[in-house]
Formats: sequence, C-alpha cells, structure tokens
Amino acid sequence: MGFAIAEEFANQGYSVDLVAGPVHINTVNPGINRIDVVSAAEMYAATTKLAAKADIIVMAAAVADYKPANPSDKKIKKKSSEMVIELAKTNDILATVGKSKKKGQFLAGFALETDNELANAQKKLKEKNLDLIVLNSLQDKGAGFGHDTNKIKIITANNKTFNFELKTKREAAADIVAHILTLAVK
Repeated sequence: MGFAIAEEFANQGYSVDLVAGPVHINTVNPGINRIDVVSAAEMYAATTKLAAKADIIVMAAAVADYKPANPSDKKIKKKSSEMVIELAKTNDILATVGKSKKKGQFLAGFALETDNELANAQKKLKEKNLDLIVLNSLQDKGAGFGHDTNKIKIITANNKTFNFELKTKREAAADIVAHILTLAVK
C-alpha cells in the first residue's frame, strides 16, 4: 500500500519521499524520492529524519517488532536438536514520530489486525497520536499482503469510520489520499 499511496500523492503533484524496505516493487513516478533501507534500524533513522520536516506523513510499512538480541556474523553450528534465539524490541517508528509530531503535521498509520480489529486499530490511533489509521484485516479474502487488492477501513481521530469494499491497491490508495487531503489540507 505504501508504494500505491506514494504514487497517488506524486501523481497529484506532491513532493514525496518514500522510505522502502527490501521489496521488489518499483516506483513509476520519477518525482518520488526513494530511500531504500534494509533493517528496522535503518528505517527508523531515515523515517524520523524525514518526518521532522514533512507536512503529511503516511506510515504503511510492516516493520518487525523484534530483532535477534545477539546476531552472529558467523555461521552458527549445530549443537543440539533445538536452539533458542533471544529477541530484543526494535524502535517503534510510528510511536516515535507520533510523539514528536508538530502542530500542523498530519500523521496516518496502518493497522493489520487478526482479532479485535476495530478496537485494536482505535487503540493504536490514540496511543500513537495519529490523525487517521487505515485498518486492514487478514480475515478478508484478497486483502493484506500478497495481493494487488485490499479491503480497508479508515478511522479518523474523532472515531469516524469509513468502510470500503475490496478494490485494487491503486483504488484503495486514491481513497486513502482523498481522506488524508480532506483532513490535512484546510
């Protein structure tokens, strides 16, 4: 969804910086400034730097919540039939940007949920200081990852919910951008 949203904003004439993890998706609009990152730490650094000067921030990436606590730069040899890998939390990029959001900035995030979807999305909206959250569900056929379609709900900071049918990601991006611009550009 992040690429489709970036393309929609760029096609409408907005200046767009796109921070992208390791994906095999290309941007079409030559006006998109793409910053490729590999790790959650790199995404955190790039995103927090760009967010400080942005008017509208849309965060759609599904960044890992955890990373190996003690990564090895060498092959780990088999020692037994089981292995335990300790994990450490990654920085919460969305929460960090939400805490440092300036007056006049607009912050939109995404929630991919599997249970208590609406309640969890509303909680995330409030806790992370968002102006809008896009909820998609792994329960909906054709939505989420691995499809060129998505079925979304948009929830605003004043808890208005807008439901959309299954659409192409490009069409869903147009709906998301339209809602953001309605709320952010006054």
